[in-house]
Amino acid sequence: MTRQLKRHSAAEAVMNTASGFAISYAAGFFIFPTLGWQVTPEQNLAAVSFYTAISVVRSYLWRRAFNWWHHRQKGPLPCP
Repeated sequence: MTRQLKRHSAAEAVMNTASGFAISYAAGFFIFPTLGWQVTPEQNLAAVSFYTAISVVRSYLWRRAFNWWHHRQKGPLPCP
């Protein structure tokens, strides 16, 4: 079994989060008014952008932590 490269972990985290970006942006136009907040499209975009950046970092760190833990439990990988 080979380890997932760090850049692949980052790409997966970005793709996973990007797929929710448009949904979050659209949902903001329904959620914010429900809470009594009137936001402009620019404000909605800013809020979604901040949360997206946080989500990418969080997802990447969890992926790396689980990858490290998984390989630590199985011992070192054999050399080819």
